[in-house]
Amino acid sequence: MSKREAFYPVLLALLWGFNWPAVKIVLGEVPVFVLRSIGLTSAGLLLLGVALLMGRRLLVPSASWPALALAGCLNIAAFNILSAFAQLNTTTSRAAILTYTMPIWSTLLAVMVLREPVGRDKLVALAAGAAGVVLLALPVLESGRFLGVIMPLLSAFAWALGIVVQKKWPIEGDPLATTAYQLLIGAVIAILCLFATGQSLPGTLSAPVLGAFAFHIIGATSTAYLLWFTILDRNSASTSALLSFAVPVVGVLSAMLLVGDRPSLADIAGFAAILFAAGLAMRSSLRQRNAPDA
Repeated sequence: MSKREAFYPVLLALLWGFNWPAVKIVLGEVPVFVLRSIGLTSAGLLLLGVALLMGRRLLVPSASWPALALAGCLNIAAFNILSAFAQLNTTTSRAAILTYTMPIWSTLLAVMVLREPVGRDKLVALAAGAAGVVLLALPVLESGRFLGVIMPLLSAFAWALGIVVQKKWPIEGDPLATTAYQLLIGAVIAILCLFATGQSLPGTLSAPVLGAFAFHIIGATSTAYLLWFTILDRNSASTSALLSFAVPVVGVLSAMLLVGDRPSLADIAGFAAILFAAGLAMRSSLRQRNAPDA
C-alpha cells in the first residue's frame, strides 16, 4: 500500500463524516427523494464526465452488469434512501452511529458467504465497535422512536450485502466508470420513488442548504464513492467495512459542530470504542497489504 493509498480511509472518513450534518441541513428544506435524485444523478454524471476527460474506458463487460446493478441497488439506492429517512426519525449523531453497524453485518456475511478468515485485530475491532454502537443506540430505543433504529439498521444491512456482492462477483471495468454507473442506477431508483410520491424541489433554497448540497454532491458522493470502491477493490470485505468505523465518529463530532447535537457520557464512551475499532481495522489493513507473498 502506497503512502497515498494509506490516506484514502482518512479522507473518506472526513468526507462521509461531514456528509451527515450536510444531509441534515439539506433535509430541512428538501424532501428525501428530491435530495437523492439530484445528488446521485449529479454525482454520477460528474464522474462520467471526469472519466471522459481522462480518457478512461467506459465499457463494462456484459457479465459484470448483474453484479453492478445489484450493488447499485444495495450500496447506493437502499443505503442512501434509508439513511436519509433515518435522519428524519432520530438525531444526526444517532443515525450515523446506528447506520455504521454495517461492519458487523458485512464481517459476518463475509465469513458465512465468502469464507474469509477473521484475524485477532478484526475480532477485537468488531467487539469494540459493537460495544460503542450499543452505547449510542440505547437512547434511541428508550425514546420509543423505533423507526430511528429500524431505518439505519436496514441501511447498514443493505450496504453490507452490497459489499459481499462485489467481493463474490467482482465487477470488471474502470473503477471511475463502474462507480458512476452504480450512482446512476441508484439515481434511477430515487427518481422512480420521486415520481411515485409526488415530491418536488422548493422554489428557493437558503445559502446554507445550497452550500451543504454542493458539498454533498461533489465531495461526499462523487469523490467519496470513488475512494470507497477503490478501497473495497484492494482489501477484503470485512477489512473494507471496518475501515469505515471512523466515519460515524467524524459524523457525530461534525454534527455537534454544525447542527447542535450534544453527546452524553455514554456517547463519549461509544465514540472512544469506535475510534479504537477504526484504529485496529486500519492496522489490520496495512499489515495485510504489506505482508510479503508466501
